[in-house]
Amino acid sequence: MKLSNLGLSAALLALTWFSSASFAQGSADLGKNEYMASCASCHGVSGKGDGAMRSYLTKPPSDLTMLSKLNGGAFPSQRIGEWIDGRTSAVIGSHGAREMPVWGQIYRAEDTGPKDLNARNRITALLDYLSRIQEK
Repeated sequence: MKLSNLGLSAALLALTWFSSASFAQGSADLGKNEYMASCASCHGVSGKGDGAMRSYLTKPPSDLTMLSKLNGGAFPSQRIGEWIDGRTSAVIGSHGAREMPVWGQIYRAEDTGPKDLNARNRITALLDYLSRIQEK
């Protein structure tokens, strides 16, 4: 009986630890962090297309704060997700030909877990952040 109580106590302790770790993780803005690491150098910290790399690019980076306005007020998650992932051959927006890095390919190369899970999570977090910086 004492062993069962010890096992139950250990399970509750582990559950508490995992819950607090999840809570601490939730307080970080993963989408914003991903944006700052992968996108801000070209699109700018504000998303307006004024990043430090702008002068080195053939075409200026898109103003990512205008995506919803240019799509009738709705954030085009599917289209932008496909553009970031790079698995679409469509020419999207002012980018014209593909000049932006294929982030999905880069993210998948860094995956250590189940196929594409890390890439999908990073793109989803990025899409969430981009949807939050849209001009009203």
